[in-house]
Amino acid sequence: MSALRAVATGLAVLVALLLQVTVAPHVAWHGVVPDLVLLVVVAVALARGPNPAMVVGFAAGLLVDLAPPADHVAGRWALALVLVGYLAGRLRPDVRPTALSSLATVAGCAFVGASVVALTGLVLSDPAGVATGDLMLGVLVSVAWDVALTPLVLPPLLALLRRLETPERGTA
Repeated sequence: MSALRAVATGLAVLVALLLQVTVAPHVAWHGVVPDLVLLVVVAVALARGPNPAMVVGFAAGLLVDLAPPADHVAGRWALALVLVGYLAGRLRPDVRPTALSSLATVAGCAFVGASVVALTGLVLSDPAGVATGDLMLGVLVSVAWDVALTPLVLPPLLALLRRLETPERGTA
């Protein structure tokens, strides 16, 4: 990853995290906030593939785990976003994503990410976890938030990441 692309990706993660912990709680729906960091990881996965997305997902997940008001066992979001980065990056890496495929990718990744966080909380008996009956509602609300914000977040991020693409050497 080039230095400029790494800085841009890091800034995108930080901005998403700051918005997620400062602005998003004011628009929470059923106690679930939009997961902007997940959208950044999906954008990296669609633009660069699974390996860079997994690295970004791990780092971003640790930041989400440790950012105030962190009230859960650390590592749950890191695991979820590593999986999200891998899955999104493995989806048709040879084809540029369309609007519909991007929405489907975000929906699937939001489902996986929210499910992993919810289920790890249940397995670890995390006191900050939700009741078992509310797990599916929380996951579905998370998917709805992420799909709703995809048209606003994903296209600019993909454009930025593609613009910072370094051309391959040896091609004319």
